[in-house]
Order: sequence, then structure tokens, then C-alpha cells
Amino acid sequence: MPDRRIAAFLEPGRSLDEGVERVRLAESLGYESVWVSHIAAREPLQLLNHYAHHTERIRFGTGVVPIFLRHPALMAQEAATLDEASGGRFSLGIGTSHKITVEGWYGYTLDDPVGRMREYTTVLRQIFTSGSSNVDGKHSTAHFGFMGYQARPDLKIYWAAMGPKMLEAAAELADGVVLWMCSPTHIRTTIRPTLEKALADHGRSFDGFDIVAAIPSGLTEDTDGGREMFRRAAMMYWQLPFYRKEVGAAHPEALAAYDEGKPIPDEVVDAFAAVGSAEVVRAKIEDYRDAGVTLPLVGPLPVAEGPDETLRAAAPSF
Repeated sequence: MPDRRIAAFLEPGRSLDEGVERVRLAESLGYESVWVSHIAAREPLQLLNHYAHHTERIRFGTGVVPIFLRHPALMAQEAATLDEASGGRFSLGIGTSHKITVEGWYGYTLDDPVGRMREYTTVLRQIFTSGSSNVDGKHSTAHFGFMGYQARPDLKIYWAAMGPKMLEAAAELADGVVLWMCSPTHIRTTIRPTLEKALADHGRSFDGFDIVAAIPSGLTEDTDGGREMFRRAAMMYWQLPFYRKEVGAAHPEALAAYDEGKPIPDEVVDAFAAVGSAEVVRAKIEDYRDAGVTLPLVGPLPVAEGPDETLRAAAPSF
């Protein structure tokens, strides 16, 4: 697997046309793929379908689609159709999301996250590889078969995973993990070793398994302003239990200070984010690689210089 792969985490913002142009820029700069999230804006599978019809080579991934919003058979249909429409350029990232959204926004109950992901992925994998599913689980029931149609059997499934139990299950069932708000320190000391052991336990290796990590990035002369952009982004996530646990494991003093209303220290911001000159941006990407990330995702912060300049600074062709 090439070790110089790089991707981009891009949201279209207010203008879909502007988003298309940014994806085209990423394609022209040699980025392997573009990934999008699923929060409360555009639906990601339709968005990526639109991007696919305006590009030629660049791949796409979801980081990630919540499993509670679609039956796994429907997710398999949608993912396979998008993959076909894009010419085999799609990878499906899925996750449980968070209690505040699952229960507060949608009225579902977030329980047994690992068990739910196991059953959901089993249905997806059966449909992708054999065309039909036969699952009677605790959380998922699926007796579904394609009629006159077949998905790409090796369509990749990525998990949002940070905790040890989810990582261990991902090493067994998924093609990779998608990380957010995980510093190189945490990846190096906890996430990568956990995955290495779990993969070995299941007779697997990192050949064909990805650690995908989004890196908050901003090419800017205003380093202090760029750091503040990261702090604003972190505010929402450092309040969520899944992220709090992981941030606290690697940076306990910073999380304690944050809980006291103090700003995240510059050195902790710099541990997570690539903010500053082109050399600083590229060096932080290498820091993530050295920690064990196989596919870094450049996630432009809203600095004054704009996301296009950040993409150029981090591009493999520069």
C-alpha cells in the first residue's frame, strides 16, 4: 500500500457549486479521495453522487453515516448504487454517532454500540459479497436479496472507532477506522497498538486495513487566529462522552483546564492541528503518518487565507 496517500475532508459550506470546484481542485492536486460527514446539513450520499458526476478519478468516502438512520439493507442498496454511479470510487464509513443526536434529535436509544455495529456490518458485508443477507440479530433483522443486481464485492466498510472494544471489533470486521479529534500522541500510544494486537488476533495485518484520520489544518500567517479556529471546532466535540474519554486519555491536563473554562493551551492545539506555514502543515501531516495513520485527511479550518490555499499547501504535488 503506498505510504504517501493523502485525502481531504471537505464540506461544501453554503454553496454546492463552490464545493464542486473545491473537490475538482483536490482531484487536480493529486488527492486520493474526498470525505464528507453527516451532521445536519446536506445528505452525504447524495452529495457524493453529485461530486462523482463532476469528477473523473478522485475517490469518495463518508466519515461517517450514522447507522440508526437507515436499515442496513437500505444502506447497502444506497452505498452500492453510489459506488456504481461513481465508477467504483466509493468507500462507506459508518458509526453509531452520539447520544445527544441519536436520542435527542431522532428519538432512538443508543445502547450496545459495538453489538449494533457488528450486526449492521454483518448485513452490509453479506449483501456486498453474496447479494443477500440472512441475519436475525438482537438489533438487526435482514432477509433481503438483490434482484437482478450485484454490488461490488470488495466495497470497503470503515468504522468510526476510538475505544478499545470498538477498535477490536473493527479489526475483526471492518476495512479500516475513521478518526476525528485523535492526536498523533493518542494514535501512537493507544489506537495503533490496540489495532495491531486485534488484527493479529484475527490473523490480519495492516495490509488492506486503513487508519484514516482527519487533521484540522490551516495555512495561515495568523497562527494565533488559526489556533482559535481549532478551539472553536473542539468546543463541541470535547463535550461529547466518546471524544472526552479519548482526549482525556492522551491530554488529561488540557481537558481538565477546558472543563474549568480555560482555553486549550497552544501546545495542545498544535498537538492536534496543522496551523501555520506550509512547512508546519506538512510536518503535522507527517506526524500523523509517523503515529500510524495510513490515510491522513486534510480538514481545512476557516482561516482567512481560505481552504483552497490549505489544500495546495498539503497537496502531494507540492
